[in-house]
Amino acid sequence: MIPGKKRMSDREIFFRHLALTSFEPPALQFSHAEGIYLITPQGEKYTDLSAGYSVNNLGYNHPRIIEAIRQQAGLYLHQTVYGEFVQSPQVELASRLVSVLPPQLDCVYLVNSGAEAIEGAMKLAKRFTGRHYIAAFKKAYHGSTHGALSIMGDEVLKMKYRPLLPGIVFLRFNCFEDLDLITPEVAAVIVEPVQAEAGVIVPQNQFLKALRQRCNETGTLLIFDEIQTGMGRTGSLFAFEKYEVVPDVLCLAKALGGGMPLGAFISSKTIMDTLAHNPALGHLTTFGGNPVSAAAACASFDILKESRLWESVEEKAHLLTKGLEEYSAIRELRKSGLLIALDFLTPELASRALEFMWANRLISDRFLFCPSALRLSPPLIIDAKEANSVNQTLHQILKQLGDGKTMD
Repeated sequence: MIPGKKRMSDREIFFRHLALTSFEPPALQFSHAEGIYLITPQGEKYTDLSAGYSVNNLGYNHPRIIEAIRQQAGLYLHQTVYGEFVQSPQVELASRLVSVLPPQLDCVYLVNSGAEAIEGAMKLAKRFTGRHYIAAFKKAYHGSTHGALSIMGDEVLKMKYRPLLPGIVFLRFNCFEDLDLITPEVAAVIVEPVQAEAGVIVPQNQFLKALRQRCNETGTLLIFDEIQTGMGRTGSLFAFEKYEVVPDVLCLAKALGGGMPLGAFISSKTIMDTLAHNPALGHLTTFGGNPVSAAAACASFDILKESRLWESVEEKAHLLTKGLEEYSAIRELRKSGLLIALDFLTPELASRALEFMWANRLISDRFLFCPSALRLSPPLIIDAKEANSVNQTLHQILKQLGDGKTMD
């Protein structure tokens, strides 16, 4: 810093020297966090109803996760690129994951993020099948890297970045006739078992089972993007268990790392081994499976498995949303466990409601592809008292919108 020159404030540096994702971010600053709360330097406590976009399933600063990070940081932070040395945190995490997965999902490739998991899964499908087409769904979100952007099911966020990957076939979610577009030329179908950014669209009429059957008929790999739905959020450890469909490839991230950056794509040993030859090094990552992140993930996994938090998410979701659908401002309330969309009659009503939520220190946001809906996806550790408190505040907000309860 130049002597005599005043340092810019953190807020000024944020807007001037950090790349922005939009020109109107909330730009709040929090000094620390605990449980389901984020706390400002002034001591104002905000309830996080997004869980860092489904990352903080166990809330903030769980002591066992913090201790696991400290212990691993005291041993080593990084050794070499993924896949070269035997690193205990990676081995331990892979062992934990395959212990709770079906036998055909027994080989784990650790990466940095959800988007990289998707990229790896797409490459894996093409390499294993020798095919060139990928099928995805309209209103799906799988990340913002170039390959993931190519299978995004909305044009607005990708129109300025074309040309993207060729050979992408788009299907409509819950549309059975579109399954005929999955032909023997398609390497893989990538699907969210619950369409999150579309506003929590759940599968209807055994759609995922029909999708699985069509993939079986055509020899197409079925890839489940469980980046948001995994690790207990929908009411089972993984959403594929809830909907009784096992994919050929499973993509995880967000809550997997217990708050640390981590992703994974998981398949069978037979399928995954194709990335290791002809050519070798078929997928590379320097920091994938970072040992500190893997140690945090092991601790998070153990806590989740011991507590079986997923068994209580349906009841918590009920407490959180009790009575909200009775207001005339609400078009529909959609949920799968603690992944909830509060869908308003218009985007304008959603905007007003969001302003009221922030004013009441409730952290929420819109879904990317459903501007009329607001997100309720708190940490899974939210308790009954906290859920009831949020519910009461949401009732007050809906009344503030000027729309009382619909009378019978």
